Amino acid sequence: MGTKVEKRNEKNRENRQDIGEIQKYLKLEKSLSDNTVDAYLTDLDKLLAYLTLENINILDVRLENLEDFSAGLHDIGIHPRSQARILSGIRSFYRFLIMEDYLKADPTELLESPQTGFKLPEVMTVEEIDLLIGSIDRSTKEGQRNRAILETLYSCGLRVSELCNLKLSELYFEEGFIKVEGKGSKQRLVPISPRAIKEIRLYFTDRNLMKIKPGFEDFVFISNFGKNISRIMVFHIIKELAARIGLKKKISPHTFRHSFATHLLEGGANLRAIQCMLGHESIGTTEIYTHIDRNMLRSEIIEHHPVTSNSEKKIIKVLYSKIF
Repeated sequence: MGTKVEKRNEKNRENRQDIGEIQKYLKLEKSLSDNTVDAYLTDLDKLLAYLTLENINILDVRLENLEDFSAGLHDIGIHPRSQARILSGIRSFYRFLIMEDYLKADPTELLESPQTGFKLPEVMTVEEIDLLIGSIDRSTKEGQRNRAILETLYSCGLRVSELCNLKLSELYFEEGFIKVEGKGSKQRLVPISPRAIKEIRLYFTDRNLMKIKPGFEDFVFISNFGKNISRIMVFHIIKELAARIGLKKKISPHTFRHSFATHLLEGGANLRAIQCMLGHESIGTTEIYTHIDRNMLRSEIIEHHPVTSNSEKKIIKVLYSKIF
């Protein structure tokens, strides 16, 4: 008879073998990006740690085990949206096991997700974006590169991973487009503004003097380490600039993408065109920006409508919440 530790180690090995199978499936069959697969596996690792502790094989899981796991996520303070994402990944994992005939019954079938609510993404105004970019000191070593990064994020509505992986061979400045490789290695052409092109070309003067490591020569945005810039570095650049100008909004690289889509919609752009530029598979994903636009419209009406009392403003708020 083995000790409890030995049994747990054996159970851990068995479970990891099963997770290894879905890793191959996600990369080869579903063509998901490395970032998406890594996030997916990180979530599954949380389940794996719980099952190993409880000495449960991943193929022997019951609904009550998953409910205990879900309750544990709540107890350690995981945000409801993150809980929902983790449980969604676990559901997909067990659907895969059924599809591959590892299991006959789905233990996640009756598993409930936490209520996440509907929260609109943060959006910056055009003035805030101009102020943020304008605060960058061009005389510093990274200044021109950082201006080019932010102009490209806002001009093209890119995901931060798309920006970090952008290649010189994917720039078509004469035509006014760049080629972007999005989720699942799907490519799309995105228009780029003359202002962003100008900032990138100015950055090339500095880039040409950089020592770039072998294998990274084709990446547009290079770090001080001679490799393509990382997502974390872009996040830090934006965070520092926001603090510098005293911006109260909590922003990230994705805020530029949200702002890009919202400003296009406000300017009268077609929702399908925005969908294509963002690389959304479903129009439903893009429709979140119609909620943002309507909320802005509602707040403008409430604020500027010629009513004379707070009670009338409250009535208008109720009416427009029902309309929109």
